[in-house]
Amino acid sequence: MAGIGPGPLAGQLLADLGADVIVIDRAEAPADKTDVNRRGKRSVFLDLKSEEGRSTAQALINRAGIVIEGFRPGVMERLGLGPDDLDETVIFGRITGWGQDGPLSQSAGHDINYLGLTGALAAMGTVENPPSPPLNLVADYGGGTMFLLLGILAAVFERQTSGKGQVVDAAMVDGVSAMMGLIHTFNARGKWSENRASNLLDGGAPFYRCYRTKDNLFMSVGPLEPQFFALLLEKASLPAEHGMDQNDPANWEERAELYAQAFTRRTQAEWSEIFSGTDACVAPVLSMIEAAAHPHIAARKTLVEVNGVLQASPAPRFSRSISTEINTPRAVGADTADIRKELMRHRKPND
Repeated sequence: MAGIGPGPLAGQLLADLGADVIVIDRAEAPADKTDVNRRGKRSVFLDLKSEEGRSTAQALINRAGIVIEGFRPGVMERLGLGPDDLDETVIFGRITGWGQDGPLSQSAGHDINYLGLTGALAAMGTVENPPSPPLNLVADYGGGTMFLLLGILAAVFERQTSGKGQVVDAAMVDGVSAMMGLIHTFNARGKWSENRASNLLDGGAPFYRCYRTKDNLFMSVGPLEPQFFALLLEKASLPAEHGMDQNDPANWEERAELYAQAFTRRTQAEWSEIFSGTDACVAPVLSMIEAAAHPHIAARKTLVEVNGVLQASPAPRFSRSISTEINTPRAVGADTADIRKELMRHRKPND
């Protein structure tokens, strides 16, 4: 079902891997080559308020066997497209921020709100400023898209045994909370402080944060393991004895200032050359345009241009299976006639 955010990305990732993904759209629109989430998909325009539109949508979903929707709970039911309106074999992927039940299930929200409720957002950012939202990568796409895909693929696997579909309730608050297993472990062991930028992975450690360079750019520094930390100290001409008590938070604030001073002595390009090919776990912080030109990203063709639009190549990669070619998004509703013909060919006598 057409929407924004995590649902369209889920469809894109499946289409990248070769799935026939059809978007049910409520209006027609010209092709937009910049709408990356629509690449590789087909589109059908249906008036879901009409009986013909609803019946066509039902037939299309039943034939597909999987549907993805991101509406508030109850909307699909009111459209006559809820789980009870479809074949029992259909896997019904429902992706929302709050989930299908609970006090907030009918409330509006966005990534930052879902992230805020899980405890994750409170740990992001600096001490002096409010928490910093990590784009919409964590709740929408991490806790949402990826858990939806996990649930759908698990349901497909289970359907091979049961012969039945089921509802996948992918709530972003659930997914984000599930991703915080390591942080919950730290907390349970008394190794986590609720003060931002004072912990191992939130920028508190001087060996896990970003530093400004001489040319006002940044380097990402993250040698958690002692052998890698030793390389950082060596390459940055920092005191080797810091390796003796690397994980003692009592030293972190003072050492962070020292390390910050050290990194301002060279440019980002100079530091990149110094650390290139080492295990010091230091890398430049690049813009999206710069990332595409980086030798490693370029060698793997991780980012490519398609008709002038920079975008990611299909992921993950497989040893035998080959992902589909990236196709520029077609016009919204462009495949309506062809899809209707396909449905007619596959109609059962009693349909």
